[in-house]
Amino acid sequence: MSDRSAQLIDRLGLQTPIFQAPMAGVSTPQMAAAVTNAGGLGAIGIGAANVEVAQAMIAKTRAATDGPFNVNVFCHRPAVPSPEREAEWLARMAPLFDRFGAEPPRDLREIYTSFAADGAMQEMLCAQPPDVVSFHFGLPDQGVIERMKSLGIVLLATATSLPEARRIAESGIDGIVAQGWQAGGHRGVFDPDAQDERLATLDLVRQSVDELDVPVIAAGGIMTGADIAEALSAGAAAAQLGTAFIACPESSADAGYRAALLNGGGATEMTAVISGRPARCLANSFTAWGQEQSPLAVADYPIAYDAGKALNEAAKAAGEAGFGAQWAGQGATRARAMSAGELMQLLRRELAEAAA
Repeated sequence: MSDRSAQLIDRLGLQTPIFQAPMAGVSTPQMAAAVTNAGGLGAIGIGAANVEVAQAMIAKTRAATDGPFNVNVFCHRPAVPSPEREAEWLARMAPLFDRFGAEPPRDLREIYTSFAADGAMQEMLCAQPPDVVSFHFGLPDQGVIERMKSLGIVLLATATSLPEARRIAESGIDGIVAQGWQAGGHRGVFDPDAQDERLATLDLVRQSVDELDVPVIAAGGIMTGADIAEALSAGAAAAQLGTAFIACPESSADAGYRAALLNGGGATEMTAVISGRPARCLANSFTAWGQEQSPLAVADYPIAYDAGKALNEAAKAAGEAGFGAQWAGQGATRARAMSAGELMQLLRRELAEAAA
């Protein structure tokens, strides 16, 4: 481990180099606190929340732990509305709504505001600075980065390629979350229209560590202590695990999501039809429908997600759980159902055994 990597872990006061992935919509204050209290870095995702909800989530987490935790925000390119494209997308989805006796939305909304354009959220986080803030889908303006750094906030950002990692390093951010192709949930690509290199986690870690003097956190396909040891051996300062925590009782994943994860075989697919951006999901009815479609421009993220969420609600009301955003990485077959604290203890034992 490099000096800067060791300094990051020491600065955070971690007992073990395990980061819990933020997982907006799945992570909870209870989960984040449990991971932090067990010696790792817990996280909450506020990318789908407004300022008031985000404040409440942060307050609940602070009430449950005295340690640091990560607050994750989305810095996606603001959506470009296209009534024609959105109408075409809704027409394509209409038979799915019909299947469940529901009407598709009349129009679609941009349901999430990008942190890069959300002055109110920026002000809230600067007024009540968390220990750690992480950026996904890109970076905010350099002025926002400098202001947050001046407040003592540890800043992290997701990279899916070496050029993205370089941009993060050049911005002065404290750590790079190297998201491999195996990772569950949304790809953190800065430009969704660019060619995705689809680098494996350890390949991206090694490339970033070799070139950049910035701590790197490995993310994607990491499920066990042995996996963590492998990431550390590749030069990572820490490993970030998401799918490993979905089956924990502290997770907000619904019953259908949990059943699909633990009993569905673990196959995953990268799809853009659910939200409008590429994301790795458990193979389900929604991803199967997406594979059957002829090429069609999906509505922009997160406008398309408005339709995806409406369809999931209609399907669930009819007793069908297979149209949810059941995000999971390629290590899904190794998910284990236990409390977050117990999982942390197990991961630490496995890591010690692998490193022995």
